[in-house]
Amino acid sequence: MSIELKIEGMSCGHCKMSVEKALKSVPGVEKVEVFLQEGRAVVEGNAPVERLINAVQEEGYAASVRA
Repeated sequence: MSIELKIEGMSCGHCKMSVEKALKSVPGVEKVEVFLQEGRAVVEGNAPVERLINAVQEEGYAASVRA
């Protein structure tokens, strides 16, 4: 399953790495791709969306499911 998240607040490569690390730490995540310029992340696996959003928010960024 693939989930696309909108990530707000990323401004540099460090931000991108922080978001990637946070998402990869969620159980059930198989693959993560974060696109800094587009402000989005694509997550593959079976992790609950709420856990993904919480992990990003704990790093200090806003996250929501992209419509």
